[in-house]
Amino acid sequence: MASVSFRNIQKTYGGKVKVLHGLSFEIADGEFVVLVGPSGCGKSTLLRMLAGLEDISGGEILIDGRVVNQLESKDRDIAMVFQSYALYPHMTVRENLGFSLRLRKADAAMTAERVLNAARILNLDALLDRYPRELSGGQRQRVAMGRAIVRDPKVFLFDEPLSNLDAKLRVAMRAEIKALHQRLKTTTVYVTHDQIEAMTMADRIVVMHDGLIEQIGTPLGLYDRPANLFVAQFIGSPSMNVIAGTFGREGGLAWVEALDKRWPVPSDLPGQPGQAVHYGIRPGDLVLTDPGQPGTIAATVVVVEPTGAETELLLQIGSAQLVLVLHGRTQAQPDETVHLAINPAMAHVFDGASGQRLG
Repeated sequence: MASVSFRNIQKTYGGKVKVLHGLSFEIADGEFVVLVGPSGCGKSTLLRMLAGLEDISGGEILIDGRVVNQLESKDRDIAMVFQSYALYPHMTVRENLGFSLRLRKADAAMTAERVLNAARILNLDALLDRYPRELSGGQRQRVAMGRAIVRDPKVFLFDEPLSNLDAKLRVAMRAEIKALHQRLKTTTVYVTHDQIEAMTMADRIVVMHDGLIEQIGTPLGLYDRPANLFVAQFIGSPSMNVIAGTFGREGGLAWVEALDKRWPVPSDLPGQPGQAVHYGIRPGDLVLTDPGQPGTIAATVVVVEPTGAETELLLQIGSAQLVLVLHGRTQAQPDETVHLAINPAMAHVFDGASGQRLG
């Protein structure tokens, strides 16, 4: 196992197109860190630079305190699992698992022991003599993971390994990868564009956008206190409801004026009266209440989407549409008027110009 350090990492193509703009952060020994962001944000490029598959235009990458900028990929003691399984079709599972060790001319007994150990960890014992064409997608992905395990690397690298799987299998494989990390305790860097994968698997998440780091934190830390508007809308599913408005304060109370309504916020929020802001509220933090309650906000139901344990309501308020998530079922119907109660402590307010969080 090993720590990983990124120090002012930059990446430029052709001397003109800059895709990474001086990224710096640390990954602790044994930590599971997920790089997440939309397509084109630079997360896979950063992972490939760590793996030695991309040149580093500026800065330093350290593995276990050692600068690896000039080291070949094979000398960095890392193992990478790609989006494509990249299995050798003419080799059995056993041969695929042990190929990297045979390539190094490792001891045959040690190779066999490591292959069996990886197979036991990933429940591949009964499949060792099968060929890739005889395996399901999930089984092939486990073989790709096993091929990395047998190398016993200092760092595991995963580049969107679940993208080719169906939804049910992705959920199962998420749990398998997390359980694998808990068992092996190997430092892991995982790249995905799926924020649900990031939330459910990571010890810490690095949110990237346009070659920059927007925020680093624990999954719940990012969900509860997003540093800016981009993180607020990227982390969480369904996405946070956001409306533009104006900050107001009077007589010890504070609010955001938006859609001709007053939206409650904590009284100690450091906003200035008249300041342009974005008001955010999570779909699960909107509550249906009786119309007679003070401070309620009226909304019109547009769509009702029951999912079983939860129900999503698409609501129309003025010119904006908001999503509400109920933990249960509702009798509300389209075109019906409902009333919302909002706990001020659940509100998120961002500066209208910079997008940075207030308070």
